[in-house]
Amino acid sequence: MGHRVIVDPTCRTRWQRFAAPDDERLAAVSRMAADPRVELAITLRGGYGWTRLLPRLDFEMIANAGKRWMGYSDFTAFQLAALARTGMKTFAGPSAAGDFGALEPSAFTIEHCFGLLDAPTHRVECELDGPAAFAASGTLWGGNLALVAHLAGTPYFPNVDGGILFLEDVGEHPYRVERMLYQLLHAGVLERQRAILLGRFTEYELNGNDDGYDLAAVVMQLRSMLPIPLFTGLPFGHVADKLTMPIGGHCELAVRNGRAQLEFSDYGD
Repeated sequence: MGHRVIVDPTCRTRWQRFAAPDDERLAAVSRMAADPRVELAITLRGGYGWTRLLPRLDFEMIANAGKRWMGYSDFTAFQLAALARTGMKTFAGPSAAGDFGALEPSAFTIEHCFGLLDAPTHRVECELDGPAAFAASGTLWGGNLALVAHLAGTPYFPNVDGGILFLEDVGEHPYRVERMLYQLLHAGVLERQRAILLGRFTEYELNGNDDGYDLAAVVMQLRSMLPIPLFTGLPFGHVADKLTMPIGGHCELAVRNGRAQLEFSDYGD
């Protein structure tokens, strides 16, 4: 695609279930921040491991380096911590291995990724299920539900009031999804937002004990508890077709007859 790609050495190593020991992974972050050739740092994949690094990351140095950072899934931990500690904006978007490195990369994903990164504002339209007519604006934030819930009550959780919160997850049974949403509800996080956008929740299997209890039932239950709109269908998550969205940026949301328009801004330098 014409971009110069710099591959950090830790992308080719393995230690336990991580790319490298924590010291080496921290050094990789510092290399990306310090390398003058790097404009955009993209995670290789998700999994687990950023939580271990949060207390040792120099977020002031990372923010001052002026680089863009993009990924999703476990990378949510870095993104929310960066927003909480410095107000730094990052990008929820494709990863190097699973998206750009797919056998058939999604044209939808690539179009929206560079459509946002290459412009000061980016507008998308999609189908959302929820109130037929609604309009709101605020700080866009969120990411992987397990990580959002995990960071609640820690110094790495951003204090966002009047925001647009988006959430997704993979391999989480509906009851666990509901439990994590209730954690955010009981912590007072959900009711402080203007709207909640649920992306894709994939790779789980219902069983006989569920007896009709599925994600639709979870959504119905949460809607009965929330004083704010909850929408489903956001094209984001562990799927091939995903938007790129600025965490910490501004989002204008307008819904009419199930058709939503989202306009992202305030994510540049």
